[in-house]
Amino acid sequence: MSALNPGVLIPVNPAVEDYMRNLLKHTDHPVLIEMEALARQNNFPIVGRLVGVFLETIAKTINAQRVFEFGSGYGYSAYWFAKAVGQAGQVICSEADLLNKEKAEQYLGSAGLWDRVDFQAGMAQDIFAKTDGLFDICYNDVDKGDYPEIWLMAKDRIRPGGLYIADNVLWRGRVAMENYVDMFQGWTEAIIEHNQLIFDDPDFDTFINPTRDGVIVARKKTA
Repeated sequence: MSALNPGVLIPVNPAVEDYMRNLLKHTDHPVLIEMEALARQNNFPIVGRLVGVFLETIAKTINAQRVFEFGSGYGYSAYWFAKAVGQAGQVICSEADLLNKEKAEQYLGSAGLWDRVDFQAGMAQDIFAKTDGLFDICYNDVDKGDYPEIWLMAKDRIRPGGLYIADNVLWRGRVAMENYVDMFQGWTEAIIEHNQLIFDDPDFDTFINPTRDGVIVARKKTA
């Protein structure tokens, strides 16, 4: 358990994460640094540099061209996906807060990535339902109580060989604790249900990367 907060578990030792983060100095970009500073200043949840590089790498590995994000904040994860899909690709973002859309346009525009992004303001579930076609990646980072619903919506809209990815699936270790204090009532139970649904689905190969707060990656099997 964390010495600062005995109610949570830290999946990866902070010293190890610091070492890995120091290896990524070549990824520094003025826009990226500014986005990370804003997150620290406002205590805004972003995936952070280690997970961001992981998202970009795994998206490139499957040659992703079409990505849907459930919950985009002000575009931090979209930054990495937009880099991965290239000029011909598209990242469809969904975000309930219109102010975050404005920030995303500023940041991603400055990074030369805005033309690869379709950023829509509104409930992620509603936007997804109105968007046609299959996706190479469906990425989930909405309110954690909605995680099981998002999985059930997304899993049939991922092409064979494509990926479902979700952040915060270890929820500061609460998923592995018998006694925990939840941030929001029912969220830990929802994440546990979400994770079990995915691992039990015979159409997907699934694992969890424990970096930061845990990232689940489920690959839809091919015929």
